[in-house]
Amino acid sequence: MNRGSRFTLGLTILVIALIVSLIGWGAGLYIDWLWFGALKYRQVFITTMVSDIGLRVLAGLALFGLLFLNLMLTRNSVLQAVKAIKSFRPFHPEDDNVITINQTDWRESITSGRLTAAFMVISLIMGFFYSSTVAGDWPTVLKFFNQTPFNIQDPIFNRDVGFYIFSLPFYLFLYRLLISAILINAFFVALVYLVTDTARGGLAKIFRFASARNHLSALAALYFIVRAWGYRLNQYNLLNSSGGAVHGAGYTDIHATLLSYKILIVLSLLTAAVILANLFLKRARLTAYAIGGLILGSVLLTGVYPALIQKFVVVPNEFTREKPYITNNIKFSQMAYNLNEVERKSFPAGRTLTAGDIQENQNTIENIRLWDWRPLQQTYAQLQEMRLYYEFKNIDIDRYQIDGRYRQVMLAMREMNQEQLPDQAKTWINQRLKYTHGYGVAMSPVNEVSGEGMPHFFLKDIPPTASTDIKVTRPEIYYGESNDGYVIVNTKTEEFDYPEGDENAYTRYEGTGGVKIGNFFNRIMIALAMGDYKMLLTSDITAESQVLFNRNIKERVSKIAPFLSYDSDPYPVINTKGEIIWMWDAYTLSNMYPYAEPFDNRGNNYIRNAVKITINAYNGDVNFYIADSKDPVIQTYSKIFKGMFKPMDQMSADLREHIRYPEDMFLIQSRMYASYHMADPQVFYNREDKWTIPTEKVGDEEQVMEAYYTITVLLGEQEPEFVLIMPFNPQNKKNMVAWMAARSDEENYGKLIVYEFPKQELVYGPMQVEARIDQDTTISQQLALWNQSGSSVIRGNLLVIPVKDSLIYVEPIYLQARQSKMPELRRVVVAAGDRVVMEPTLDLALQRIYGENVSLPPSTGQAPQEETGQPEVPASLQELAGEAGRLYDEAQNKLKSGDWAGYGQSLDQLKAVLEKMQAQSQ
Repeated sequence: MNRGSRFTLGLTILVIALIVSLIGWGAGLYIDWLWFGALKYRQVFITTMVSDIGLRVLAGLALFGLLFLNLMLTRNSVLQAVKAIKSFRPFHPEDDNVITINQTDWRESITSGRLTAAFMVISLIMGFFYSSTVAGDWPTVLKFFNQTPFNIQDPIFNRDVGFYIFSLPFYLFLYRLLISAILINAFFVALVYLVTDTARGGLAKIFRFASARNHLSALAALYFIVRAWGYRLNQYNLLNSSGGAVHGAGYTDIHATLLSYKILIVLSLLTAAVILANLFLKRARLTAYAIGGLILGSVLLTGVYPALIQKFVVVPNEFTREKPYITNNIKFSQMAYNLNEVERKSFPAGRTLTAGDIQENQNTIENIRLWDWRPLQQTYAQLQEMRLYYEFKNIDIDRYQIDGRYRQVMLAMREMNQEQLPDQAKTWINQRLKYTHGYGVAMSPVNEVSGEGMPHFFLKDIPPTASTDIKVTRPEIYYGESNDGYVIVNTKTEEFDYPEGDENAYTRYEGTGGVKIGNFFNRIMIALAMGDYKMLLTSDITAESQVLFNRNIKERVSKIAPFLSYDSDPYPVINTKGEIIWMWDAYTLSNMYPYAEPFDNRGNNYIRNAVKITINAYNGDVNFYIADSKDPVIQTYSKIFKGMFKPMDQMSADLREHIRYPEDMFLIQSRMYASYHMADPQVFYNREDKWTIPTEKVGDEEQVMEAYYTITVLLGEQEPEFVLIMPFNPQNKKNMVAWMAARSDEENYGKLIVYEFPKQELVYGPMQVEARIDQDTTISQQLALWNQSGSSVIRGNLLVIPVKDSLIYVEPIYLQARQSKMPELRRVVVAAGDRVVMEPTLDLALQRIYGENVSLPPSTGQAPQEETGQPEVPASLQELAGEAGRLYDEAQNKLKSGDWAGYGQSLDQLKAVLEKMQAQSQ
């Protein structure tokens, strides 16, 4: 194969590959068009695509035009150089006895037309690559043109905060584009001059020739003019400096760095002027001095001078110098995280509850969570997954009005996991047409336990059966947290619905959540987009078939709104129609809020829970609701995507009852509030009252405590409500100093309250309570016995529960056989005041502490007394002594027979009798 044929073949392969890539891209774009249309978000798709593609095209064309213009300015110089080469070719006189080999210089083949074409190709290629540098920057541009003011002025430049959130990122984006474009142009222009030998002698001699000198000087001057603008923008960036005592501009930034930037602006403009003047003066050293002076000035002014000010002016008297800037940091950090609206209240310490207090707060007591999601997920899997191909992806917490009572529950969706199908069943038909969806819900109250230590189910089995007034009428789950990929419904193949004994029940999809096949063209496009040729070969697909894709709710929502940030935990809700609706929280973030302390390693220092999202698990419908109408960022997005975000009152009332304060945001606010509750700059600077999030013992490991939901009556309130709680410890201490509650019920949604304990009183922190549990000989012996008898003890989350104006601490104890993965709830530890007790049920533990007058409402899930072996305690001291002797003998017999669990149970009963005897003898 000759050289020309190889070139033709390579070019053909390249063209074919390009065509295939374009077809694939076009098919994906077309399918997205159909998908967004099916979800009624086509206008969002148009806005996103036009903005993204438009920005890329604009950036690419801008560089193409600028580079092509600069390259064309070199054309005459290049042609003159070629002409000079031809005129200086050596002359060889004809000599019959001499054979002359004529070597043609490659530059002699350059013509004006070829040069123009080459410059155009180079400019097009660079424009194409340059366009990719702005991918994903379209939100910055759109937010700039649709920005909403914050109506808060920064304390240094008196600019609205909106300038830093919306305008400054756009200006920095433009600055980055301009600087990179100038450098790219300078590189190619210099390269052209060098390659064509316009500057004979190489790079060092390039400025000896007027054309190269003038051209490159103009580009250099333009660079320094834009660089001056960059120094101007850097002034505003100081308000997010991290070099001082706190985040934001400090004393050195304002009194040294800011002044340095102003001087560098002038120096940059002077350097540009000197370079332009030198076009006429032709004194190269003057330009070199100007550029060198700017570089030296930059080092001295932004490095050396601020360091000297910091060391000799700030450090000797740091607090006095930094005090106003610390005040700014406190104020703006509180506003950035909405901590300025936290309500602070005092919470009395040391008060002991009575049996009457427990009786008056039954709504709180009966909603204390005894089930942790980790062991419960394993138990759910063993009891309710039913088949290998079903899976509970997550356990979620919510609250419902159940049979007239406000109850906290845990629930999980039974989703399809095609990876768990047997290998022989993993056929294309099964995975794409038959096993299309999960089925049903498992739900249990947070505090009810059967006699075997299992959860008591409100909803269970397939089809779902209910023991309460909650019903599920649409149990099919086509959209959830699973990652099974796309499926095709309404085909000639029956969809598997659920197992029914030895047979299977089948169904047909009745929703409209997919892309309809419609015609053969759509079928081809979908097959190309999915990369699945089998869609074209099967005869099961009809024109009425629908393709359901982007079924993972996180992927689905993020594809519609990639500009939002999302909570880590979407949760399901059963509405009054019996439908399963996923709810998900979305955030607006920024890393440009002036003076605010960042909360992550990306520098984000502003957050709002601006959006609540609902996704129908059957139909896939997605709705966005504005949860924080005061947030300027979501107001800006509402201007960009008109009609996308709905007001909160358009969410159905039954769903609004299930909105909850998001854990991720609450954790961020808790961490920030641990420092930013200190409003006094002196106290803040010395970290005198810094708090930390406590640790707890989960299993055998100490870990940072998780925030937890509970239903309680907050101090000063009358009605129980669903709240998210986080305790606080003083720094380097284990006692508790305060706790924060985020309110979730609709009328008080989003309000934060911090209850602070008197500083002179000791309130046990979580790890102190854990230590007291470990130090209780009866409890520690029982746990040790269980751990040695072929079982594993799992210590659940310790919950600090506010009851009236006091606290009780509750920790569940699970027992799991080493060969099993089904934890059983076997004990509940309760600590209150100086008492720590462990009993089979919560009500028995409360009775141990507060007396037998304490009783919980009847709960079918709580273990009957006879199953626990709790003795009927005799009234007289003599009878108590006899009962104690009997229980001791019983415990010894069980110990000899190897019945460790029974031995521990007898010891617990013996301890209760002995405490009764002690109480009667006093």
